[in-house]
Amino acid sequence: MPVIQRRAQDTRSALLHAARQVFADVGYSDASVAEVVSRAGSSVGSMYHHFGGKADLYTALYDGFQTRQDARADGAVRAAMAEGEWDPVALTAAGSRAFLQGAWAERDLARLFLTGDGPPGFDQVLRDGFTGWAQRSGASLRTAEGRPLNQAHLLVIGSVIAAGAREVTNQPDSLAAAAFTEDVVAMLDRLCRPGADIRERDLAEQPG
Repeated sequence: MPVIQRRAQDTRSALLHAARQVFADVGYSDASVAEVVSRAGSSVGSMYHHFGGKADLYTALYDGFQTRQDARADGAVRAAMAEGEWDPVALTAAGSRAFLQGAWAERDLARLFLTGDGPPGFDQVLRDGFTGWAQRSGASLRTAEGRPLNQAHLLVIGSVIAAGAREVTNQPDSLAAAAFTEDVVAMLDRLCRPGADIRERDLAEQPG
């Protein structure tokens, strides 16, 4: 890699690392470009060369975080499939569990993105991201009657994952985070099997 290109990448990485620290410390609204530049050991001109401003730094951090989260979830699903698991609900649970574990592992960023303190319009970006994940992971989910889940149902599943990711960052330690994650996954299991409880009850109540 040419020296100039390597230096540009190093500068960009330093700015993102500094932005992550500053945003985590004071939040997006109270963060200043001057503090980010100072911590990065860079210049304001260099920052604007790589990013259009504070909002672009925030978005770049989110894009990186979301890419890692998708990789965690997809990797968990592939691993489950490699072990012979093909139940759509179990695969959705594996991906969701990995997503929540990732939120705990990078809780400084997860907390930042999920608390509502972001640039204008970011709430919609976040909702679209979770809705998209729910749609992808829930594409093969079915009701007890065999029908695909509707958009409203997938939206609820995405909302539960989003709320779970936000709350897992507030757990006091890794054990509590793991227990909370399993509680959310258990709830998702019920949401992903709509009508199953009613069908099982009806079958149980039928005369032998």
